[in-house]
Amino acid sequence: MKARLESLSAALDRQRKDHPDPAAVDGAEVQTSRAMSLGFRVLSEFVAGIVVGALLGWQFDKWLGTSPALLLIMSMLGAGAGFWNVYRIAAAPTGSQRGDRSRH
Repeated sequence: MKARLESLSAALDRQRKDHPDPAAVDGAEVQTSRAMSLGFRVLSEFVAGIVVGALLGWQFDKWLGTSPALLLIMSMLGAGAGFWNVYRIAAAPTGSQRGDRSRH
């Protein structure tokens, strides 16, 4: 029984040496994933603003018979909303400052 436990301990030690702790992942990988996440968020916010504005404008044009005036106007407003959302994301505090600012 003791020999079996020792061989199991040795096997576990070999596994630990071969596979480092997931909590000790390289900081560069974490920063890259956060940057990719932020990039996708910025892109989706901007595209969503334009798409929602265009769809609303198209529907209003359909209801009111003012084709393509409201489509163009609402698309421009959607682009403005998209830019505003991107600005808000870029101007948001990062890191530990985020918690400090939300308390005030």
